[in-house]
Amino acid sequence: MTGPGGDRPRGRISRRGLLAATSAAGAAAVAGAVGGNAASAALEGDRARRVGERSIPFDGAHQAGVLAPAAAHGWLAGFDLTPGVTARQVETLLRTWTRDARLLTRGEPVPGDDAMTTGHGPSALTITVGFGSSFLRKLGVPVPGPLAPIPPFPRDELDERRSGGDIGVLLTAGDAIVVAHALRTLTRTARGTAHVRWQMGGFNPVDGVTVDQGTTRRNLMGQLDGTGNPKPGDPGFDAYVFAGPDSDPGWLRGGTYLVFRRIRMLLDPWDALSRERQEQIIGRRKDTGAPLSGGEEFTPIDLDAQRPGGGLAIGPSAHVRQASPAFNSGAVILRKGFSYFDGYRPDGAPDAGLLFLAFQSDPRHGFTRIQQRLAMADDLSRFIVHESSALFAVPPGARAGGYLAEDLVNALPG
Repeated sequence: MTGPGGDRPRGRISRRGLLAATSAAGAAAVAGAVGGNAASAALEGDRARRVGERSIPFDGAHQAGVLAPAAAHGWLAGFDLTPGVTARQVETLLRTWTRDARLLTRGEPVPGDDAMTTGHGPSALTITVGFGSSFLRKLGVPVPGPLAPIPPFPRDELDERRSGGDIGVLLTAGDAIVVAHALRTLTRTARGTAHVRWQMGGFNPVDGVTVDQGTTRRNLMGQLDGTGNPKPGDPGFDAYVFAGPDSDPGWLRGGTYLVFRRIRMLLDPWDALSRERQEQIIGRRKDTGAPLSGGEEFTPIDLDAQRPGGGLAIGPSAHVRQASPAFNSGAVILRKGFSYFDGYRPDGAPDAGLLFLAFQSDPRHGFTRIQQRLAMADDLSRFIVHESSALFAVPPGARAGGYLAEDLVNALPG
């Protein structure tokens, strides 16, 4: 037997010595693994506690879900009023929801709690409530212009059973069971006044597991999604997102409008494309999110930049070009969203995509203007299908000691 380089070994190890050495090494390895696993488990436990202990106050100038950081779990539900419901019943419902929301967002049980979240913290739960035009009409309140129906767009395949609704409720948190518990609570207390018309749930990467808080998330197409989103403090942000102090109606001042769209992604045809082609359709690199005009993820897009061989670096029908404010009369929206994957359709295609959410001060000059252009000129539109749609007026946040949509309730006739 020869060793490395052809030299013969200089000594022998007895079988007993070999077994002893092997056992010692194995014990050390096991001890190290156990210690490493224990340290890892402790770290994960600390991280989970940090996520679970986060709390976002329910009261405030704006409803918390509008500006809250991206959450790992989100559910959206549409409610319809029970026929014959009175304004006073609606007031009672909103008072009760406000009471429960204050407790839930602090991680405290509500009256008659089902103990579903015993041992769980608030996990940055937000509960955001909006009202559809049908809600206002049923209660005899004038419908504001921005709440006019969203027009149909080419390629829309909307399912009316999963669209619209008198009341829209958005729930987000870092813990799925916290979201489920909150929806269950609101549904239970609404009995006799309102019932669920539809509900959908989605997910995002989890803070501290795959991404850091504030990092741009990837969607199911593998693209970073939301890089160009406006941020509080940006010039004009409040005007783009919130109804101003002189806007009409008065009960919505400081509030906003929420557009919801369930967008199925045609993932099989998309995956069949080369990465280069996918990047051309989006207008950004898939790995870093940098615009094809150069730079890094947050480098401003240069729509005039040329490729070395000639031609626009970001093509005429690229998504980022067609969605740019420069091509939509300055329209800006605050986008949020959650991925969803609901198994497979009868044809074998994934039933998966994006629960798209957009907040803006006027959907007519925000989402609608942008989507009209995207539906006609955006290459990405050939790989997505809009299947559900809803529009809600989202009042400002509740005042301390008051309740949600108090100014709207005061405007109700009777």
